[in-house]
Amino acid sequence: MSDPFDLGGFEEACGPAPLAGSARYLEALNPDQAAAVEALDGPVLVLAGAGTGKTRVLTTRLAHIIQTGRAMPGETLTVTFTNKAAREMKARVESLVGRSVEGWHLGTFHAIGARMLRRHAELVGLKSNFTIIDTDDQIRLIKQILSADNIDEKKWPARTLAGIIDRWKDRGLTPDKAEGSVNGEFANGRAVALYGAYQERLVTLNAADFGDLLLHNLVLFAADPEVLRHYQRRFKYILVDEYQDSNVAQYLWIRLLAQGHRNICCVGDDDQSIYAWRGAEVGNILRFETDFAGARVIRLERNYRSTAHILGAASELIDHNEGRLGKSLWTNTQGGDKVMVRGVWDGEAEARAVSDEIERLRRAGHALNEVAVLVRASHQTRAFEERFIQIGLPYRVIGGLRFYERLEIRDAIAYLRAIAQPDDDLAFERIVNKPKRGIGAASLQTLNLLARARGMPLIAAARILIESDELRGRARAGLGTVIDNLDRWRSVAQTMPLPRLAETVLEESGYTDMWRADRSVEAPGRLENLKELISALEEFAGLDTFLEHVSLVMDNAGANLDDMANVMTLHGAKGLEFDTVFLPGWEDGLFPHQRALDEGGVKALEEERRLAYVGLTRARRRAQVLYAASRLLHGQWVSALPSRFVQELPEAHVERRADMGSYEAGLAEPGAAPAGAGDSERPRIGRRRSLWHRYAENRTIDSTPISVETYDHGPGTFEVGARVFHQKFGYGRIEAVSGNKLEIAFDKAGLKKVVDSFVAPA
Repeated sequence: MSDPFDLGGFEEACGPAPLAGSARYLEALNPDQAAAVEALDGPVLVLAGAGTGKTRVLTTRLAHIIQTGRAMPGETLTVTFTNKAAREMKARVESLVGRSVEGWHLGTFHAIGARMLRRHAELVGLKSNFTIIDTDDQIRLIKQILSADNIDEKKWPARTLAGIIDRWKDRGLTPDKAEGSVNGEFANGRAVALYGAYQERLVTLNAADFGDLLLHNLVLFAADPEVLRHYQRRFKYILVDEYQDSNVAQYLWIRLLAQGHRNICCVGDDDQSIYAWRGAEVGNILRFETDFAGARVIRLERNYRSTAHILGAASELIDHNEGRLGKSLWTNTQGGDKVMVRGVWDGEAEARAVSDEIERLRRAGHALNEVAVLVRASHQTRAFEERFIQIGLPYRVIGGLRFYERLEIRDAIAYLRAIAQPDDDLAFERIVNKPKRGIGAASLQTLNLLARARGMPLIAAARILIESDELRGRARAGLGTVIDNLDRWRSVAQTMPLPRLAETVLEESGYTDMWRADRSVEAPGRLENLKELISALEEFAGLDTFLEHVSLVMDNAGANLDDMANVMTLHGAKGLEFDTVFLPGWEDGLFPHQRALDEGGVKALEEERRLAYVGLTRARRRAQVLYAASRLLHGQWVSALPSRFVQELPEAHVERRADMGSYEAGLAEPGAAPAGAGDSERPRIGRRRSLWHRYAENRTIDSTPISVETYDHGPGTFEVGARVFHQKFGYGRIEAVSGNKLEIAFDKAGLKKVVDSFVAPA
């Protein structure tokens, strides 16, 4: 076959473009950008801060290499993370050089890796026409591997093993190198052997998954050094976009290819590395100068996006991170509002405050398209969606589904619909085998045939089938379990509080356990969304009222308007920018997220802070940070403390404001809830209002910084050795105290680090 990396006669036909006029594209650059474009010899790291013109530098540098004749297009390698970025880069370069460019190697890591692999497939046991399988095929193949090894797929899900294998491949680990990995506990330590069997099966099928596209490249480079030298000689210049997002395999691949001419330019921002959960290693960019001796580091610090106050707040916040190379953003833009830091009473007040401000801006002529609400966790969107629908504010959820459209929420609502309306065939069919109960396609077909023949609902047909011999084994037992459960839940639905009913249904059906056992990246978020749904049910008098509300919400969701406010997660906002940005939920445990801290410690805290930095720097003209004194979580009112990130925002660039409700009522009657609270559980939180108010204003009490000793937590100061109770983890003993953080050995959950406001004396 022809060599996809063959230069052919392109160079002879076209030759290098004349140098005349090349200064035109350089004139548009500031001095730092120009330095990054013209530093063509040797390794270069361009630290490009948010809004500093990263894409302009990368595309202009590539155009400059081609335009000056330093290399032919086919002698350059430019890798990106998305096809969209690659297309945009190609269009910009061709605009700069004034002609169509062919024969170059510009694309995603996986696209370039696949082209190389097809050229040398036989070195890793494949044929050049190998198939690239998708996630569904990967799961199906792993299920076959588990079955062949007599492993219970219910206990050890194929999706979990797929995730483990993907992480190994992201780290450049073949089965022989994965020994001793922390992920080896799957199936009682058989994960590595299963990984090996999976790879062997892929070779037999002449197939590769996405992780293989780079992993096989690393294998063939090691197996045949001449292949590696071929590409090292071929690529005179290598450019890498978003280097801070690279994983270990991508890092090793790039590093090997760059050992030839050593003309490698990596563009990225260590302060925007926020994807560790999907394999990104911020250490790749931090060690660039060590990996490439004599490397030049050029910092792009002039920001063309945000006001001085926004940049000042973001820069001082991120400066609390130790694992960074360091830079300070600045702008010539004068004026602008300070970053608003706003304390509110609860989540409902937070959504109301944001919607009121958006409406005010809208009346002043502000486009809704230029407004964004950026949340740390997807479950936070519900309160804002409910409020926006209530007041008729058009909105869209970017990068995800609306709350009531999410799979786990639709499943949970289907259970509730089946309880409220036994004739709801769509709801019954959705949940009858979720989680799996052995009721497969054939059993469902039998059920549907009987229902149509008798002219009855599916649930009525199911009652007949479980008393007959039409269904046998697991299908019959599973269907009987569903019917019994629905009957039992329906009998208590009128007397049991709605949140308790939903929680009971999700637990007794096994639905919650299904997601607890799932080891995919999405599973923890789905569990959080289910908890948020249970909290939302507190607002409704009964099941019928809630289901009617959902129907109205889904009906309103169909609107398709041009001007709509944007709602998305902070992770999804990277690369975007808006005139006005709202950043709600800045409370300890929510942001920084407690699960991330528990799993990743200091490294996770620094990534959470980088996420806060990304959020702030999405704003052009104004940014507003919000935190609540209390949240309704899982049907329980939980008091909260402002995030440490709130405290780290510099006074010179922020304006602090508190909207905590009726302070006068609270001061006159200690323990009273604020006006309109309407919940008997809130007085316990309301006792702290005067301290909370003063905290929001100046973060001190009588000139003394607030600490665990001065902040009234009700039970008082906790001491080592004391027995305590935690709503989630149960009873335990305090092993260590550090400020308001407690290290507790729980009787059943083991050793955990928690915030003291979440525990009470036992």
